[in-house]
Amino acid sequence: MKKSLLVASLLAAVALAACNKSSDTAAPGAASDTSAASAPAAAASDAVAAAASDVSAAASSAVAAASDATAAAASAVDAAASAATAASGASQ
Repeated sequence: MKKSLLVASLLAAVALAACNKSSDTAAPGAASDTSAASAPAAAASDAVAAAASDVSAAASSAVAAASDATAAAASAVDAAASAATAASGASQ
């Protein structure tokens, strides 16, 4: 759980940092420097996307587990209500 929170906060920090960047056009002489620097950025972007996918899968699993727990609790409440109704009918 702590690892998924760490990944989620890292993803949020990267997203906020990306939103703050300006979209300036690079000078023609700096094109080769930009392409050399974009390879690590692309690798980092892929890593962030993979981490986001893992977090999404973990969240999905947590939602499914919570849904299953809710259904089980509702079933237990129904069973208890039925037992109480049967007991009250038998005592009369």
